[in-house]
Amino acid sequence: MKTKSGFWLLFPAFISVLIFAFFPLIQIAIPTFQDSKGFLHLYTEFLKNTYNLHVIGRTFKIALLTMIIVLILGIPISLWIARQKSKVRSILTIIILFPMLTNAVVRNFAWIIILGRNGILNKFLMSIHLINSPLNILYTDTAIIIGSAYLFLPIMIISLVGSISELNIEAEEAAAVLGANPWVNLIKIVIPQLVSGILTGCILVFAGAMTAYTTPQILGGNKNLVMSTLIYQQAMTLGNWKNASVIAIVLIIISALSMILMRKASRALDRRPNINA
Repeated sequence: MKTKSGFWLLFPAFISVLIFAFFPLIQIAIPTFQDSKGFLHLYTEFLKNTYNLHVIGRTFKIALLTMIIVLILGIPISLWIARQKSKVRSILTIIILFPMLTNAVVRNFAWIIILGRNGILNKFLMSIHLINSPLNILYTDTAIIIGSAYLFLPIMIISLVGSISELNIEAEEAAAVLGANPWVNLIKIVIPQLVSGILTGCILVFAGAMTAYTTPQILGGNKNLVMSTLIYQQAMTLGNWKNASVIAIVLIIISALSMILMRKASRALDRRPNINA
């Protein structure tokens, strides 16, 4: 009886997801297979183009580097926040989440002021005589990675704080008593216990960086296209909706496969005992 009642409670949500998520995706995908030259002709033509492959590689590189940078920055910050008193932890969490209340466009324009040739960063580096001429950071892959890391860092921190609060502190203390230095304790004791939180954060950051549009468009410009900006170019500038749909489907497939691989890798690295075994 409980199973039937649970099914009917979930049924409206299932129908909503089917209508508003899967149905539009199917509508986008169907025209890409309806080509007179073959079932997968549009996909093979897209993947044969070296420029398109270069865009895919740039998108994957930016998403991967963003994920790694955010993870490296997020772990120590999360450890520090999670081990504060409850009131302090609440205040710090609000401070971390506060930038997310500001529109991404506004935050990216702020990075233009910071990273531009006459921006704050170049002026500071020249004032301390570290460089002789302004650095070309804006409208490069580096600028996109910096903006993406800033954008997704709060997501990684929030994902990790919950896992850190459930850490077994006694295991860390025992390792320290047995002579483990802080680095060994972090790598061999703490991080293996954070696999679930790290996986959640990495998937959210990677998927977000792979599909982000605003940051690559504003900080990367028209010369450093990623797949999301290429979709916009094909659809809105060139009016080629079929090609835009092909790129969208390829992006979804790459993102899904990457997340599946990350999940398998995390399970292989997870050394926690299996409760269900």
